[in-house]
Amino acid sequence: MAEFATKRTLAVLIAAGSILLGSAGDAGARAPGEVLSAAPLKPGLWIPKTTRAAFRLKYVTTNARGKRAVSTGMLFLPKGKPPSGGWPVISWAHGTSGLGDACAPSLIGPALPRRDRPYLANWMREGYAIVASDYAGLGTPGLMAYLHGRSEAHNIVDIVKAGRAYARRLSATSRLARKWVVIGQSQGAGAAIYTARYATKFGGRGLDYRGAVGTGTPAYIENVVTQLAPGFPELSPGLTAYMAYILAGLRWTHPDLGIDGALTSYGRKYVKLAETRCVFAFENDLEDALVGNFFASRLINLPSFATTVRDYMGMPEQGFDRPFFMGHGLEDVDVPFTLTEPYVDKLKANHEPLTFKTYAADHSGTLLESQKDTHPFVRKLFARGAAD
Repeated sequence: MAEFATKRTLAVLIAAGSILLGSAGDAGARAPGEVLSAAPLKPGLWIPKTTRAAFRLKYVTTNARGKRAVSTGMLFLPKGKPPSGGWPVISWAHGTSGLGDACAPSLIGPALPRRDRPYLANWMREGYAIVASDYAGLGTPGLMAYLHGRSEAHNIVDIVKAGRAYARRLSATSRLARKWVVIGQSQGAGAAIYTARYATKFGGRGLDYRGAVGTGTPAYIENVVTQLAPGFPELSPGLTAYMAYILAGLRWTHPDLGIDGALTSYGRKYVKLAETRCVFAFENDLEDALVGNFFASRLINLPSFATTVRDYMGMPEQGFDRPFFMGHGLEDVDVPFTLTEPYVDKLKANHEPLTFKTYAADHSGTLLESQKDTHPFVRKLFARGAAD
């Protein structure tokens, strides 16, 4: 009977919160992290066996053009009783899902649900609430700027603000703590490590950022993008998809670059397709595509291209103020370690607060194997005293 009453009370709170928030309105006049609307998340998208309640939030953030924008995301509340101060928060940065609005994780779940949903459940079993941004432009106006670290960092920080604000509308057992950590894999790892550099600044005094975890982190990918040209060596369908997503994001963020002028009609077709296709369907589209045929001329010949692409996707090399963990698979072919290793070396040379480990695993295998290291790492982050 008590359990029924609790569920009934929660249902009433959910319904009331959804009604009170109303329509989205104009993001330009609102503060980052402000919740514009909310609704219960479809039960089929809940993190299995660990979720007490879950919501899809629409909130204010900043996009890759530096403008106020709308993003969507998810809030998962764990079962049980929260500690004093509320549930500590993990902001999960999702990996590549695609650029089309239909690819948003808050609408269809993660691109690799058999891997990611149990992985997230392991975090929730430790007593963490999870928030997860779709990233601005994915399911909302504009285009998601693939691998644009600064906008992803804003989106990731602002979903923490939004999750805390919405949870306050619910029951006392739904409150979220100020302290939070960001985790991510692949695209999400790049986003998580970029966020690690700016989380304290973007979060302000209202949040207590503790640290980050990134596995399979893409770094120095701009060194590949600047070499794209006619006759570029053949890539796998997966890597070709990543390149097309980058070009689509760059073209949307910096239309002044004139990327279309360096593309063949063949290349323009696939970069346009990249704007709407989810990742695995897009990889199928690219099964016989040759990335070298995308280009009529070298991208590096476009005015300001090298500077712009480095600003767009270059990873921060110094200035980290909290501990962060990176793990990488020596058998990773999606984000080869040979690309990321120089970035790790640079971080170490700069004496950044990095813990780094390698695994005899591929891209997804690293995510799974790293849990024996990342869970203790995150527990220590949450256990230490409040940030200065």
